[in-house]
Amino acid sequence: MKRVLVQRTAAWIGVSTMVLAAASPVIVSAATTSGNTTINATLASVISLTTSTTVALAVTPTSSGSATSASDTVTVATNNASGYSLTLADTDTNTALVNGGNNIAGHAGTFASPTTLANNSWGYRVDGAGTFGAGPTTAQTNQANLSGIWAGLPSSAAPQQLKTTATNTAGDATSVWYGVKVDTSKPTGTYTDSVTYTAVTN
Repeated sequence: MKRVLVQRTAAWIGVSTMVLAAASPVIVSAATTSGNTTINATLASVISLTTSTTVALAVTPTSSGSATSASDTVTVATNNASGYSLTLADTDTNTALVNGGNNIAGHAGTFASPTTLANNSWGYRVDGAGTFGAGPTTAQTNQANLSGIWAGLPSSAAPQQLKTTATNTAGDATSVWYGVKVDTSKPTGTYTDSVTYTAVTN
């Protein structure tokens, strides 16, 4: 009896070992890899320009000449990191203010050599640009002479660069002053011309 009991015990131990071996999980190591992707958001260069649209110069002429000035505000916005350049020109090749068959000639002064505004002429100036001087220019009405020195409008065939910037801007404003001086030899009426500002990214 003792020997049989020992044999059964041994047999039970053997079966238990087989069951445990069958129940043990098989461990497998997972393979892994990774990669990177670069995201590029490329922004296009954009630019916009606004002006006052109209500059009114009301003058009461005198025999020796009466002069009036007023300003236009040109505002440029651009996201271009290198900034922009601003030019000015008459919209055509006729730089006179015109009223039917009558006209007020463009001033003889230039951007490079501005001068005191002459009688029966009109022109512009930009404080701090070219050799106009620092200013500040202020609006004047019916004065014998306008303060500062002035230039005649360049023809559309040869626009004048007024300024250039080096960075992007949400709204860079430039004051462009216009002046006219006339005597009583000019008939009454509204004398008109138009100018074109152009802003180009650098």
